[in-house]
Amino acid sequence: MFADDLLYQIALTRVPQIGDVHAKILVQTLQTASAVFRTSKRQLEKIEGIGTVRAAAIKSFSDFKKSEAEIAFIEKYQIKPIFFNSPDYPQRLLNCYDSPAMLYYRGNTSLSAEKIISIVGTRNNSEYGKQCCEQLVEGLKGHNILIVSGLAFGIDAIAHKVALRFGLPTVGVLAHGLDRIYPAQHKLLARQMLEQGGLLTDFISGQDPDKQNFPRRNRITAGICDALVVIESGTKGGSLITAELGDSYHKDIFAFPGRVTDQKSEGCINLIKQNKAVLISNSTDLLKAMQWDDTKKPDKVKQRSFFVPISKEAQQILDLFKTKPIITIDDIQLYAGLSSSSMASALLSLEMEGIIAAKPGKQYELL
Repeated sequence: MFADDLLYQIALTRVPQIGDVHAKILVQTLQTASAVFRTSKRQLEKIEGIGTVRAAAIKSFSDFKKSEAEIAFIEKYQIKPIFFNSPDYPQRLLNCYDSPAMLYYRGNTSLSAEKIISIVGTRNNSEYGKQCCEQLVEGLKGHNILIVSGLAFGIDAIAHKVALRFGLPTVGVLAHGLDRIYPAQHKLLARQMLEQGGLLTDFISGQDPDKQNFPRRNRITAGICDALVVIESGTKGGSLITAELGDSYHKDIFAFPGRVTDQKSEGCINLIKQNKAVLISNSTDLLKAMQWDDTKKPDKVKQRSFFVPISKEAQQILDLFKTKPIITIDDIQLYAGLSSSSMASALLSLEMEGIIAAKPGKQYELL
């Protein structure tokens, strides 16, 4: 049986006027989702960002039957609900301010795998795009990498299929509930992925793959990974939205170039021209850029910790660099759990020891 709070967690994601950001603020303030519904309207109004309208929406919400039905669906199909404060929540997504408050997952691979690559691209790929995608994914075998994409036609499906073929775990992020597969032609592919990866969504059952759902899906694809690769994209479309989201999340973005006269490559070329994506032509380029190649360098955090005595507070900050080399000061404040003075002192000591360096935009880089 699931924890009693699950009913209220699901319900909170369904309250009008309460999006993911506000749902997380409410639970972080009041500790549990059930406490949100028990708290008085006057107290809710005092919580930062909630105000009168949102507090009223919470107090007037009464449709808990849908949440009960969702729990029955979850139990029947062995779906794993993952609230944002669960230890099973994808750790990289926690660094994205607008990440989903609740996820629903069917699968057998960790969503916080050691290395995660998201691959996106056009639904109407060329033979060139197909070859680029196949060669990229094949070249990643043996490197313990999770492949994430959107289960759409074109590049998405190719990435999933090649990952399955070469034994890489692969997760499809859906723009609808787990009671269906869209497109329907990918039902067999989805079943295969459940045995070697999984399916992930932030939508409850019964939700159709409506057009407005896909940008929501894209933010998960962009946020869950270490790096995002774009393979063929026009000047508009979901792939570029995902790349822009990844850039805003400070992810490493890569793109395959194409002929300047090829409309299917215009988006990739523009990303490269704007310095939002690094040009790659094969898996070797990607592995080298991510320092995941065979000549892997010793873990910087462990190496530094061995030679330089540091405080407990400084180590808490260093631990945040295990998932990415550059972290914003906002992330440090949010996830290190330190007071402002302790954080400032720890950051200064790490800078003085030459372990980290301040970067533009209130960011810190591991040296």
